[in-house]
Amino acid sequence: QVQLVESGGGLVQPGGSLRLSCAASGRIFSINAMGWYRQAPGKQRELVATVSSGGSTSVVDSVKGRFTISRDNAKNTVYLQMNSLKPDDTAVYYCSALTTLGWNNWGQGTQVTVSS
Repeated sequence: QVQLVESGGGLVQPGGSLRLSCAASGRIFSINAMGWYRQAPGKQRELVATVSSGGSTSVVDSVKGRFTISRDNAKNTVYLQMNSLKPDDTAVYYCSALTTLGWNNWGQGTQVTVSS
């Protein structure tokens, strides 16, 4: 089992920035990749960004050029730097870990609200 704890959400004005953090513990060796998902009210949870154990990253088109995912292996922590935030980015953001069983490890979620 992998435990994930997110932090860094909050209220920000359009055009602002936030950095989310996700600290992993437990069976760290079983993690193949880490990712950030988000779920807006009334919408399905969507994958936003991933980073592999080797450091390869990917982000969805809707956040490309604005969001950056990174990881600090020494701290077992993954970050999501979010710049130029838009109201459409408002959602609960979840950290997840990919193991051989799939994306089956989740944090508790952190609320990001973009509003003036």
